[in-house]
Amino acid sequence: MRTSQLSTKAVSYMNNLLDHSSDFAFQGLTPDIVVNALESVGLYPASGLLALNSYENRVYQFTDDDRKRYVAKFYRPSRWTTEQIQEELSFVEELAQAEVPAVSALELQGQRLHEFDGYRFCVYPSVGGRAFEPNDLDELERLGRQIGRMHAVAKAGRFESRETITYDGFVAQSVVELKQSELLPAELKNAFFAILDPLAERLKSTPLNQFEFQRLHGDCHIGNILQYDDKLTFVDFDDCRSGPAVQDLWMMLSGPKEEQTLQLDALVCGYEDFCDFDTEQVVLIEPLRSFRIIQYMAWLSRRWQDSAFQRAFPWFAESRYWEQQILALKEQLAGLDDAPLNLGFNG
Repeated sequence: MRTSQLSTKAVSYMNNLLDHSSDFAFQGLTPDIVVNALESVGLYPASGLLALNSYENRVYQFTDDDRKRYVAKFYRPSRWTTEQIQEELSFVEELAQAEVPAVSALELQGQRLHEFDGYRFCVYPSVGGRAFEPNDLDELERLGRQIGRMHAVAKAGRFESRETITYDGFVAQSVVELKQSELLPAELKNAFFAILDPLAERLKSTPLNQFEFQRLHGDCHIGNILQYDDKLTFVDFDDCRSGPAVQDLWMMLSGPKEEQTLQLDALVCGYEDFCDFDTEQVVLIEPLRSFRIIQYMAWLSRRWQDSAFQRAFPWFAESRYWEQQILALKEQLAGLDDAPLNLGFNG
């Protein structure tokens, strides 16, 4: 009886060691596990695993024994539910079926989402290209068309499990995280929260509930749009969520207000070739920019236990970064008092 009990405990201990479903920082995701996971779905890497610049998940490019290139994405454990991941994959497949340029996960052994040793993963065909760099308004108009095509499909359905853009999720929870963070230098805390707290208070009145919510890419910036020759392709739908359409447009805007107005005009001009845009949503641009700045700081703080973040973002623990953020938050607070962009596009 005693031997049986010891054996049961030993088996339980070993099972806990092998279960990586709570390995938030990917400490157990070794190259051998990655290769074994890929072999479990019938892919046999003939090259090394090239780690790509993805931090929320772990993403690897490889060539199989048929000399085809693939990208494997291993989802961060405990970050998303399986239902949320399935909705992401289904949304991208829906876009691809409608010939919107988005890279859909491959169906292997009858499914797109797989699990191995507690890690959930999917595999994509490797898509060539570089980050999109719009050089003129014509290119922004072309990009607007593609976002409009994406939103025309997105509006035809809805997310049931994915997150929604809310003040609580982007701002309130982020402020709590930052107040608990040990990375903010003690000598800067008073100055930092002297500007963050009133900014967060102002953002409570952001009129999100006055606008229609729809499915979004959610993180639509130039780094998530690949260009190959004249083709633009959307990638990285990890942050797809529900929210106002302007969320997928405002991150393309930069520079003085006059330039941003011209840029948004060009985007909307192309966008409305495929999808109507509620121009009243321009009042959300600066609040959403503030949402992102605050959430980004909190995201880095939450992920600091992951050594990949410490290697990629060493400046996050330096005083100079936080001094710059104090200035950025002051600019955002002042920007909330500015008049919204005045679109000249009339359809």
